[in-house]
Amino acid sequence: MAPIRTLDFREAAAPSAVTLEAARSLLRRVFGHVDFRGLQAPVIAELLAGRSALAVLPTGGGKSLCYQAPAMLRPGVGVVVSPLIALMADQVAALSQLGVAAGRLDSGLPTDAREETWARLQRGELDLLYVSPEGLMQGWVLERLRRVPLSLIAVDEAHCVSQWGHDFRPEYRALGRLAETFADVPRLALTATADARTREDIRRQLQLGDAAEFVASFSRPELALFAERKSGRGRDRVLSMVKARKGRSGIVYAGSRSGVEELAERLGAEGLAAKAYHAGLDRDTRRDRLAWFLDTDDSVMVATIAFGMGIDKPDVRFVIHADPPSSIEAYWQEVGRAGRDGQAAEGVTLYGSSDFAWAAERIRRADLPEDQALLQVRKLRQLYALLEGAGCRPAAVRRYFGETEVSPCGRCDRCLAPPVGTDVTKAAQKALSAIHRLGGRYGRGRIIDHLLGRGDPGREQALSTFGIGSEVSAGAWRALLDQLLFEGLIAETPNDGRPTLDLADAEAVLAVYRGERRLTALSAPGRDKPAMGRRRRTAVEAPEGPDLALYEVLRDWRRDEAHRLGLPPFFVLGNAALAAIARDRPRNRSDLASVDGVGQTKLDRYGDALLALVRGYD
Repeated sequence: MAPIRTLDFREAAAPSAVTLEAARSLLRRVFGHVDFRGLQAPVIAELLAGRSALAVLPTGGGKSLCYQAPAMLRPGVGVVVSPLIALMADQVAALSQLGVAAGRLDSGLPTDAREETWARLQRGELDLLYVSPEGLMQGWVLERLRRVPLSLIAVDEAHCVSQWGHDFRPEYRALGRLAETFADVPRLALTATADARTREDIRRQLQLGDAAEFVASFSRPELALFAERKSGRGRDRVLSMVKARKGRSGIVYAGSRSGVEELAERLGAEGLAAKAYHAGLDRDTRRDRLAWFLDTDDSVMVATIAFGMGIDKPDVRFVIHADPPSSIEAYWQEVGRAGRDGQAAEGVTLYGSSDFAWAAERIRRADLPEDQALLQVRKLRQLYALLEGAGCRPAAVRRYFGETEVSPCGRCDRCLAPPVGTDVTKAAQKALSAIHRLGGRYGRGRIIDHLLGRGDPGREQALSTFGIGSEVSAGAWRALLDQLLFEGLIAETPNDGRPTLDLADAEAVLAVYRGERRLTALSAPGRDKPAMGRRRRTAVEAPEGPDLALYEVLRDWRRDEAHRLGLPPFFVLGNAALAAIARDRPRNRSDLASVDGVGQTKLDRYGDALLALVRGYD
């Protein structure tokens, strides 16, 4: 096999100017953008040349355009494999607004609608067809698709094919057969999060051979990251953070359906526009709440990870993890749903030792093969190392995904208020000794009492560790036990709601006993986060002064137009386009056509109305 060509954000093969000229014209005419971003151009050029590729582009990096543009330029229809019905429906609706011929085949459509899509496909009227992996791999579907010319096959959320990824889905495995069924059709695997091992598995499972890899930078300069340990369950803290961001749209992730319902109810009681979303709700309720979230400027969705891939709302200003995710990949996908429009946004994560213990227990109960279970535990520890770490959080994420030339972001909590480290090796030795002496039978409260000399003297006083930590506060001991858990030195067993602590990695514990491994505790970061308005403005923020009044009028017009069409407002025009119109005051259709995000179809549909609004402010 020929060596794999791996191209990252610094070095991408120069695409053919001839093949890309048509793509740039399409980009301007249909999508309203002046030029490609990041690695879009070389990925598109690869597909235009009839070659397959694997592309890792972060959330908000424009993955969809990488297959939409070549599918429209190459003869035939582009088949897009997507895991969620909601995502497919949104993509088709958005493309229809642009005048692109797109359809979908999924279980959410009535029979007559599916048959009409097949008829359009056979008449050669579609540029793009969205299908689920389960639907595509049915024998009769493959047979019907073999009768029509295909321009390409795109596998979105391709990390789902890998057992080493964070969201493995067995139904994705069958997609490897596409290489044999459609041997002459270029295929594109797309994902926002995949480390080197996951990329290798994607390549093997989808039979991509020596296809080029494109790995973009994971830099998100508009996204500020924060994390803090929980106080109790952390629900009051979530409530205060959402209240402080009233009027902004956001997502709050919780680890259970009951937690989602509880938080949504509490936020609603405070007068906040919040709704719950989880897999326990019926399909119609989920559909209606998703539509509400997309349509409402200040909506807050409280959700489990069932509210996941394909949420394409560009103006989400914050993502709060009331409970932490399971890996850095999941973390980056979920916080990445904020700030997709390029404006300042926040990702805040609350975490605690009980979260870690329950996550580890879920892995144990999943009955995975040993190598997969060990990998999932390692991913879990890597996430907590990121949350507990002293360094810049975005830089840590970028290094995790293989970037080497990274620098501090200057916006996360670790950059704004670097923590102070204190050597706690001696205290750790005492805690580990106490846990050993107590035989792994007790929880943290009893262990702390023992260290402080407050345990049962009749039963414990004879132990050498009784009272050896009386100079340290109970709160400091609790924080240290959390740290020992996160670092894999001790393990917590849920024990039917009465968790117990025991030693974990024997070699690592011995290294601490001998002083070969030093432990450092970091000062807890403060909770007074800087307001978003005090951080650096970005190029697409709302205008100020006289332009703000026109911007608000344009937003009102967009809301009414979207309501008339039954679409989310950003399907009509994005915030960046409205801000540019308010700022630049285009005088004619030619001026308006130069605004990024206003393509020919939208110019034809909305040009006269927009120009009339602008003239009203002259």
